[in-house]
Amino acid sequence: MAHAATHDHHDDHHGAPSNFFVRWCMSTNHKDIGTLYLVFSLLMFFIGGSFAMVIRAELFKPGMQLVQPYFFNEMTTMHALVMIFGAVMPAFVGLGNWMIPLMIGAPDMALPRMNNLSFWILPFAFALLLSTLFLPGGGPAGGWTMYPPLSLQGESVAYVVFAVHLMGISSIMGAINIIATILNMRAPGMDLLKMPVFVWSWLITAFLLIAVMPVLAGAVTMLLTDKYFGTSFFNAAGGGDPVLFQHIFWFFGHPEVYIMILPAFGLVSEIIPTFARKPIFGYKAMVFAIASIAFLSFIVWAHHMFAVGLPLGGEIFFMYATMLIAVPTGVKVFNWVSTMWGGSMTFETPMLFAIAFVILFTIGGFSGLMLALAPADFQYHDSYFVVAHFHYVLVTGAIFAIIAATYYWLPKWTGHMYSETWGKIHFWNSVIWVNVLFFPQHFLGLAGMPRRIPDYNVAFANFNMISSIGGFLFGASQLIFVGVVIHCCFFSRKKAPDRVWEGAKGLEWTVPSPAPYHTFEVPPVIHDEELAHGHVED
Repeated sequence: MAHAATHDHHDDHHGAPSNFFVRWCMSTNHKDIGTLYLVFSLLMFFIGGSFAMVIRAELFKPGMQLVQPYFFNEMTTMHALVMIFGAVMPAFVGLGNWMIPLMIGAPDMALPRMNNLSFWILPFAFALLLSTLFLPGGGPAGGWTMYPPLSLQGESVAYVVFAVHLMGISSIMGAINIIATILNMRAPGMDLLKMPVFVWSWLITAFLLIAVMPVLAGAVTMLLTDKYFGTSFFNAAGGGDPVLFQHIFWFFGHPEVYIMILPAFGLVSEIIPTFARKPIFGYKAMVFAIASIAFLSFIVWAHHMFAVGLPLGGEIFFMYATMLIAVPTGVKVFNWVSTMWGGSMTFETPMLFAIAFVILFTIGGFSGLMLALAPADFQYHDSYFVVAHFHYVLVTGAIFAIIAATYYWLPKWTGHMYSETWGKIHFWNSVIWVNVLFFPQHFLGLAGMPRRIPDYNVAFANFNMISSIGGFLFGASQLIFVGVVIHCCFFSRKKAPDRVWEGAKGLEWTVPSPAPYHTFEVPPVIHDEELAHGHVED
């Protein structure tokens, strides 16, 4: 009790600023900035989702129904850019901001002012990107990959390029901050190999971000000069090569795919041991597997380009390199299953989403292995099979992990328990409708339906209608999630204990719920039993 009393007394003097503007616009507190990232990400999730609803409404039946083909292409492009750079990545940065200092016993992030700036760049970047929909000639319509010459149509190129630069700057600043925090601010006794897997996954992801964001910046700058300054990087008529853009883009794009899934691996590696009530199986193997995936992600980029006429040796190299990634990924899946095996499991909402992640992400991994086979990829390439594949990895992978983590730590953030009943209703709706949405797209792709088309042959009608129904209901299900979060934050009467989950290990469960505005001003003394990893020797 004495400890709690001193804590309250301390908060009176150094609590959150009472002025709303000062607290939320000028904050350097990692918890507030983490909250800003998460709220922003949720807003972008619904904006990006509304674009997806336009796509699925148009494809509900054959024939042109609702929108013009060019606007349809704008929707596919904007849906992807908003979901990737606005929803998934900021959500991971938000979770990293909130949890990494708590997990390593640091008082805050290493570079708090830069933390504030890296967030506030984002609303301006997305205002710029979304404003293109209202400009003469409309927004970008060349797909999220921005392949020339398609991406050079219209007048919005400069806006889109500038927005992408701003997003990249924000990502690099966030990554530098995370690396500096993890390497310099761990509590005494928190060795690198005692860190939670989530912290490891973010450390590795941050290096990926710093390595590849400048590559994307270079690619879009070359697009800009081709459009406005008469250069011919990608213009064949001037001696350039449009395939060069694909090489540069995918050298960024493939590590980017792992930037969006490695933190999810870390999140699931925190949640499963908690509800299985046993340490993660093969902690070091998990860390090395994440590092291996990150390394291999740099040498597989051209598997996105099997159809452009690569030399045979190149195709074979990229095919085998891609298949190699299945090994560390398989290690991770094996270790998650082994962690659950023999554990005394309970099935609260975070665990349900984590188990769904393991199963459905693995399905996405299998279809990815099919796409890795160069001869087969000639058939799958640019078909709906690819769309099904990457949505299984990104929606039931990255987004399910983010939702699981939100349920997992929400009581720690707010000090109140969310409604477990409504959490489960949200889970079952999500897991059923996401499969109704994306599973039929495998069959559409195998039957030959190309991606990014606003109209299609009547032979594809039934599966498209099923897919669209799944899409509308999956989208609506996410409103339940918002309701659960709002109820937990503002209306829940049920107080959360400090250690919210019975099997939870780690420093974040040693601070009160809700987590005080300032934590760990005196570095905690690390006791091995506080750490989540059973391999630590006493």
